Amino acid sequence: MNIVQEESLRDQKKNRRRLQILEIARGIIASKGLRSLKVRDVADAVGCSVGSVYNEFDDFDGVILTVNRETVQALTARLVSVPSGDPVRQLYGLAETYLDFFTENANLLRSLFEHRMEDDRPYPDDILQMVMDAFALMHSPLVRVLPNADDVKIALLSRTLFSAVHGIISLGLEERMVAVPPQLLRQQVTQFLDAHLVGLGVLPAR
Repeated sequence: MNIVQEESLRDQKKNRRRLQILEIARGIIASKGLRSLKVRDVADAVGCSVGSVYNEFDDFDGVILTVNRETVQALTARLVSVPSGDPVRQLYGLAETYLDFFTENANLLRSLFEHRMEDDRPYPDDILQMVMDAFALMHSPLVRVLPNADDVKIALLSRTLFSAVHGIISLGLEERMVAVPPQLLRQQVTQFLDAHLVGLGVLPAR
């Protein structure tokens, strides 16, 4: 075996280990929550040392952030797939899709919003931008239903709507409090959008 082949095998092994680390970490977060994720447990499950985990990701924040990036990418892909023909239907579709994704991936999505960097380091700008881009998917339909509103108002409104929908869903799915049954939670999200769109004059008052 020549040097090039040896380096290729090392790279393949390194990539496999990196993927295994992410798979184990993602599984723990998804099933037990971010607080249950420990670097020693991940290393033991993969069959490597704690040092190997750090070598792959610099630090344990790197593991969590990589999982969080993948979560945002998966969420955005789902939101982008919502039909955009009718802007009002699109707004309801975005909220319903967010609810479905949150219900299926509650702990992974919570990890995205709950993770705090070690030593109070700032959260990476690229992930913050990815989240803002996901929230901004409400921008286009809002422009269409509110053609006379300026961009600043639309931008703030899109963030407010998504933040409110997130809060309704997050609290509704919180098991430590009084969890809301999925169908009732869907009704609450719909009723919130109904009331807000009526207030904006997009829908007629009932």
